[in-house]
Amino acid sequence: MKKSVVKFSALVLAALTALSFLSSCSKKNDRTLFLYNWTYYTPDQVLRDFEKEFNCVVKVDSYASNEEMYSKLKAGAKGYDIVVPSQDYVSIMISQGMLQPLDQSKMTNKDNINPLALEKATYDPTMKYAVPYYFGAAGISVNKTKVPEGYARDWSVFSDKRFAGHATMMDDMREVMGDALVHLGKSVNTLDDADLDAAEKLIEKEWKPNIVKFDAESFGKSFASGDFWLCHGYAEVIYGEVPEEKWDETIDFFIPEEGGAAYLDSMCILKDARHVELANEFINYIHRPEVYAKFLDAFSFPCFVNLKAAQYMTRKPMYEASQMNNCELKNDVGEGLDKYNERWQRIRFTD
Repeated sequence: MKKSVVKFSALVLAALTALSFLSSCSKKNDRTLFLYNWTYYTPDQVLRDFEKEFNCVVKVDSYASNEEMYSKLKAGAKGYDIVVPSQDYVSIMISQGMLQPLDQSKMTNKDNINPLALEKATYDPTMKYAVPYYFGAAGISVNKTKVPEGYARDWSVFSDKRFAGHATMMDDMREVMGDALVHLGKSVNTLDDADLDAAEKLIEKEWKPNIVKFDAESFGKSFASGDFWLCHGYAEVIYGEVPEEKWDETIDFFIPEEGGAAYLDSMCILKDARHVELANEFINYIHRPEVYAKFLDAFSFPCFVNLKAAQYMTRKPMYEASQMNNCELKNDVGEGLDKYNERWQRIRFTD
């Protein structure tokens, strides 16, 4: 009988110990923030500073595309607190109930957000669900060592025969067609058949004859090697391949004054997030001007989203943020995307 009591007591003690351990783990996990973000998009120093100030741990998982992120979440992935989708996927995720409203009482830095960025974010202009993280746009890079001055500084440069055999545009339907639409004075989100037909004709007849290929990945290396003299794409891809000491003499990057297709990545809290308070603190923390400046400096990004951060920046950005003032966000066009895809297939795969 005594032996049984001892055994029972031991079991109870083990159970209590286990419960105590689980409880301590739970408390520890309550100070762990799970961030699901684009690859190489959050500077380590910013994360470490946040961890120190808020006595927590930030764990980061990454994705390479909105589609990858969205598919993983829809397939049932759990455990993430913050996600950073682009504008079209923010819109989709709001409509599908995948996000929860932000705690506005925690958003003490939201007044630092550029009103122009919110004006463009028509899907959530009051930041109920999404706080802008970074606004960016693809532009045009010209190798100044290969081509003399005098080229057009708008999208018509892709019609310039001097670049024939040395030009590339992104392998991205909404980007290329969006820029053609902008050049024609139309919206990057139009579903008007006549507008889309005109954009297809412009690309097919005037731009494509000069283009070696549509390339969204390796154009930076080809620009740096001197094979490509004219590239459509993101500045960071070009600047990342050209040695910094050669930036000024080699690269002329610009976003045409007429505008172009743009993106806006925003920080959002998932509906099933477990660490909501910490998630709200992190989103607000990012927009302290001195903190956001560290993010911009880490990538030589221009200061568009948080204008007050400019005074704290220590690195010259790749281009001036004002070049993006006339850019338009690529919004979710729903089933209308089929209209773009139909024309893009002809552009891409018809000689």
